[in-house]
Amino acid sequence: MASLRVLGVIPARLHSTRLARKVLREIAGVPMLAHVWRRARQSPLLSDLLVATDADEVLNACRALGIPAVLTSPQHPSGTDRIWEVAQTRAADLYANIQGDEPLVTAGHIEKLVQPFLADPATEVSTLRIRATAEEAADPNVVKVVVTGKGTALYFSRLPIPFDRDGTATPAYWKHLGLYAYRREALEAFHRLPPSALETSERLEQLRFLEHGIAIQVVETTEPTIGVDTEADLRAVEARLQSHPR
Repeated sequence: MASLRVLGVIPARLHSTRLARKVLREIAGVPMLAHVWRRARQSPLLSDLLVATDADEVLNACRALGIPAVLTSPQHPSGTDRIWEVAQTRAADLYANIQGDEPLVTAGHIEKLVQPFLADPATEVSTLRIRATAEEAADPNVVKVVVTGKGTALYFSRLPIPFDRDGTATPAYWKHLGLYAYRREALEAFHRLPPSALETSERLEQLRFLEHGIAIQVVETTEPTIGVDTEADLRAVEARLQSHPR
């Protein structure tokens, strides 16, 4: 499986809107960003792994921890754009977007991101999904995804999709995990294209790919994560790491 050069990039914007400075917030005495890096580097599929940040403070924190990091433009509106900048100077077959607020990422997640590219060289973008609970399906902070029979994304939404119109069906709801892998051509297209109407409405950058006809392969995982957006998320991750350290 190591026939592809996969560069792992952890986009780390310092001034997040919902939880200030979250990538540097400590979990079990260690900055969250360090948890992400240490867990992601367990993947044997990554040829290299680095942090891409917009802030000197994050860059210096990474250097103090021995984490490779690069400074990127503070003007990037998304992590995907930040990875695009990295791709301008670092060649790879694939670029894995390992979000800086996903401290429970595993090597298994990264393996599933890479699998579609090995199975079909025409794959341009991949991401992950996991079964959603009823509470997650109803939560607008949890992104849902519906897919085709071949596993490509039909749509992502903050609303529970599919909608059970008559209340008689028992639809399966799938939670989207915000980890991606891209070919460079897909990154170039994303950065070149303007934000799309659906993307702007839902505030979901991945919809730009779909609106412009770029397929996203969505792979099922059974390994849950906790994307950190709130103080409660921080505490939940800390409890999880204390009970399942690895």
